[in-house]
Amino acid sequence: MRLCARRAGWILIAVIFAATAGAARAQEPAGPIHPVPGANDKKPDVDLKPPPLQEKPLIIRTTEVIAPVTVQDRDGELVLDLEQKDFHVFDNGAEQTILHFDLGGDPLAVVFLAESSSRIESLLPAVRHSATIFTQTVMATSGEAAVMTYDDSIDVRRDFTSDADLVESAIHGLPMGSSGARLYDAISAGVRLLAKQPERERRILLIVGEAQDTGSETKLGQALREATLANVTIYTIGLSTLGAEFRNPPAPYTPTEIGPPGTFPVPTPPGVPQTPQTEAGTYGNIDLLSLAVWVMKHASNAVKNHALEVATEATGGVHYATMKDRTIEKVMDEIGAELHAQYTLGYRPPGDAPSGFHEIKVSVTRPGVRVRTRPGYYLPGPTK
Repeated sequence: MRLCARRAGWILIAVIFAATAGAARAQEPAGPIHPVPGANDKKPDVDLKPPPLQEKPLIIRTTEVIAPVTVQDRDGELVLDLEQKDFHVFDNGAEQTILHFDLGGDPLAVVFLAESSSRIESLLPAVRHSATIFTQTVMATSGEAAVMTYDDSIDVRRDFTSDADLVESAIHGLPMGSSGARLYDAISAGVRLLAKQPERERRILLIVGEAQDTGSETKLGQALREATLANVTIYTIGLSTLGAEFRNPPAPYTPTEIGPPGTFPVPTPPGVPQTPQTEAGTYGNIDLLSLAVWVMKHASNAVKNHALEVATEATGGVHYATMKDRTIEKVMDEIGAELHAQYTLGYRPPGDAPSGFHEIKVSVTRPGVRVRTRPGYYLPGPTK
């Protein structure tokens, strides 16, 4: 009986000691937890760190403006011996500091955008045949390219790659599509694809197709605004089953000075808005550069049969008109030659630059040369 009572006493003391020790441990600061051998080391699903403070989103309107510049002498030959100090670039009349300067060395990112409409069925074999010239002279050894087509739909046939064989295979396999031609939507899609490429790459959109658009939801002016903000230069090779309209280049615009500059002294027909296009139609000529600027300012489609030419004027590229399919390869070679002998000027516009169209002007100190660059870019208003 005494033995049982003694055992009960020892048990009671042990229970009290264990409870006291547990309470003491509960009051100690937490220390490292040593894992039980063989236990799973999986991290907890819940992150116990406090969430970071939420900051207001930073709205970036544009970071760097790239101006591709082609310089030619009186004979039309490319001038390749100029230095950075020979160039002056102006944004809305204010001279900018040139932060980046290059002559044909920056890598190229090119979208080959081909019309696949059934309307150009007879010319599609020639477009396919230009694949090798494209990879050899436009892509060359340091470029990368993507291949897209447009008809009633817009399709990426090959995403960006530096493998010339894959690009040639995609161009050789261009399919015949439907009768539609969503040119403006395709330009916008090509620009968006190029905008994902590194900023230091020169972004080129090379369009091979007709000037007509059918069924696009995007307006040409809006697509060109996107192109200028993404620093995309557009080159175009015009296709036409008729061919006759491309026999001669458009005549230079020389309006009759019968009123102050920028005015419309001759009224247009009733109900027709006064635009650079209607003014040019009145005088029988077309000022493509003024038309390109007007289209971007107004995000308009009012270009009739000159969409390809306007796209190149707005972005600093060149439009080539083909009369026969065998000239596609010739002009492709000319485009490649220019791209690899082109100056690139980069500058950073001020952070408080006003919204609207910004005019770009580039001049060089050498007399007697002709300078071509893009006319400017359209800066949208701040996002609310």
